[in-house]
Amino acid sequence: MGGGPVGEKGRRSAVRLTARGAIALALVATLAGYVVAALTDVQEVVGAAFVLASLLGALLVNRRELLSLVVTPPLVFFCATLFVELGRAFGSVSIVQSLALGLYTSLTRGAPWLFAGSAIVLGVAWRRGLRDNVRELREELKAGAEVPRPRQPFVPEPEGYFEPKIYGTPRGED
Repeated sequence: MGGGPVGEKGRRSAVRLTARGAIALALVATLAGYVVAALTDVQEVVGAAFVLASLLGALLVNRRELLSLVVTPPLVFFCATLFVELGRAFGSVSIVQSLALGLYTSLTRGAPWLFAGSAIVLGVAWRRGLRDNVRELREELKAGAEVPRPRQPFVPEPEGYFEPKIYGTPRGED
């Protein structure tokens, strides 16, 4: 029968990414989207590249690393935008003002794409087993929590009571 090699559970083996690989994929694709947008003057390319890379990353990441991947799309988009806007700001007279305005404009323009990419990653990850990852994390946190020790009641010393503590060994008389 055609196709690829068959895994243990009867499914075809496929390319799998670590969470770092999926995050790097989204970052590089978003940066590439910024380059293409600058060349073609079509700003929607950035968002589309981000959403497609996020979807591809969510589909290819190992199941045990879904939780790490789900929380990163906003950070990835912000880092790519910051990198691009820093590059643009260095060519202006006021770097700080140009950076602030550029970040505001780019993040505002990219907000719908960011929301869509985050929602898609969350939806795909949920279908792939994110619920199990969250359950395992809760169990690990419960098991690692310390058992609270019973607190001893505070017993104040009587007023005027002072017991000096002597440290070391007493000196011998010379």
